[in-house]
Amino acid sequence: MKRIFISIITFSILFSCSSEKENQMIVKGTIDGLKKGTVYLQKIQDSLLISVDSTHLNGVNTFELKTMVESPEIFYLSINNTTEKIQFFGEKGEFTINTKLERFGTAFKVAGGKNQQYLEEHQKMIGQFNNRQLELIERNFKAAKAKNPLLAEKVQKEYNDLLRRRYLYTTNFAVQHADYEIAPFLALNQLSNAHIKLLDTINNSMSDQVKNSKYGLQLNKFVAKIKKEE
Repeated sequence: MKRIFISIITFSILFSCSSEKENQMIVKGTIDGLKKGTVYLQKIQDSLLISVDSTHLNGVNTFELKTMVESPEIFYLSINNTTEKIQFFGEKGEFTINTKLERFGTAFKVAGGKNQQYLEEHQKMIGQFNNRQLELIERNFKAAKAKNPLLAEKVQKEYNDLLRRRYLYTTNFAVQHADYEIAPFLALNQLSNAHIKLLDTINNSMSDQVKNSKYGLQLNKFVAKIKKEE
């Protein structure tokens, strides 16, 4: 009986360790130019930014951070807990982040995870929309300054059409990747002011696994709230 009891304890410990490793995210990388400082791995929890791991570097520019991930979500990397951060879509597995101290939040590259790959793909296209929006805002300002209401009305129409195309692009992108947590994340962060039909389309297209993820549950709750208020 004693041997059986010991075997059960040993199996439980091994199973627990195995489960933790399966859900573990490892973030490795280099920060060129960094000689001394603390690197933090952070995420949003209950509307607060918290640190889930950190490491102090002294004389080296390489780091390794670890944390458990229940479902894929956005994480942040920062130095000395400053406001400049690297955002990436984390999940279980290994990630590599390389950057430079002088351009920490802009000159970085992230490798790892399908959600991160799709996030970067979406951001690239959204960057083009953003550039076009800035152009239209400038044109609208010039039209107002020139006291030209007809031109201002034309520019406003172009702006509204651009916003509609942006919403449709994000909706289609999310539906095409409905098996990944990027879908509800984009709905919550890019389409919060969009028509409920677009949000509902994404919500209904998600797989069961994604529906039960952190962002999937948040999106379902958000859609239900909007419908209740209508």
